Order: sequence, then C-alpha cells, then structure tokens
Amino acid sequence: MKRTKTSKSWMTEHVNDPYVQRAKADGLRARAAYKLMEMDDKDRLIRPGMIVVDLGAAPGSWSQVAASRVGAGGRVFALDLLPMEPIRGVEFMQGDFHDEGFVAEFESLLGDRCVDLVMSDIAPNISGIPSSDQARSIYLAELALDFARQHLSPVGKFVVKVFQGQGFDEFRKTMDGAFKSVVVRKPQASRGRSAEVYLLGVGLRG
Repeated sequence: MKRTKTSKSWMTEHVNDPYVQRAKADGLRARAAYKLMEMDDKDRLIRPGMIVVDLGAAPGSWSQVAASRVGAGGRVFALDLLPMEPIRGVEFMQGDFHDEGFVAEFESLLGDRCVDLVMSDIAPNISGIPSSDQARSIYLAELALDFARQHLSPVGKFVVKVFQGQGFDEFRKTMDGAFKSVVVRKPQASRGRSAEVYLLGVGLRG
C-alpha cells in the first residue's frame, strides 16, 4: 500500500525524534519510557519492593522502567491483550484485564497483597474519527480506573493516560471522587502537539 503524505511525515518525525533515538541507545522498547521516568522522578511513583501493574503493557517500555526501579524485592505484572517479548523481572499475562476469569488468574498470582501502583499508557487503535477515538480512549481509562480501585492498597497510586477532549472533565471528576489527590502531568517526552496528558491519583478514598 502506498504511503500517504501524513504517514510519511509521521515516519520522518518518528525517525528523527531524539527520544526515539535515545530509547534505541538505552535498550528501551519505546520512547514512552521517558514519560514514566520523568513522572517517577517528580512524583516518586516507584520505590524498591513495590508491586506494580502495567495495564496494556506491550511493547513493554513502562514495564522495563518499573522492573529496574522496584528491584529484586518488588514485582511487576504486565497485562495486555497483545503478546509481549519477555522482560527480566516482569511477569507477563496475556489477556483482557476486565475479564473476570483473567482477573481471577491475576489475583491468584498476586496472593493476599495489594498493588502499590497501577499504571496505564493505553491508547485505542486509531480509527481516524476523532469523536470515536476520544470515546474509546475515555472508556479504556475508565476500565483501568476500575481495575485500580479493586486492587490498589489504600495508599496506592494510579497513573493513566487520557486525551483531552470530550469526556475528559467527567473522567477527571470521577478520579477526584476516587482519590484523595489528583494531579495532571504532561511530561516533556510527550509530544507538544499531542492532546495526551496523564492523571495521577494518590490514596484511595473510602
């Protein structure tokens, strides 16, 4: 299939992106790793010994960062519908994280411990229809929030990618109702023209 001008422009930008080049040099699977690193450095999301769940983990750059920072005493679970190449220190589970059977399997591995951090960098497959893509993005964020509310410890943290647009304000209000503190983060590694931001919730209410 012949590439469009838009796809050629994106590929050129991608290849020349300093974060893409840096990720290759650092052995990271995607430039998204630097978004998590920046947020972690600012908000201390990840500490040694923590249990971390990475929702929609593939290709695994966030899991790479988490595994390197929780250390040998921590655990990182990477959950995704898509397959993912193994990462040392990461327990990968392929399946749907809002399927009851899959969640039960995860909980059996988790045991009687709660999760310290749930993180989600999920984005929907882009259809090209803005209203549809935005709705799907919010839906995925809502599913991630439901998972977090079920499995986080009372002082746990939840970081999720959300695109600004229709439904964003309502989702932010839902986050405010679920956590004692909610802040918005826009890492430098996030492309400036992108509508993506990250919401960080700390401390479950109730």
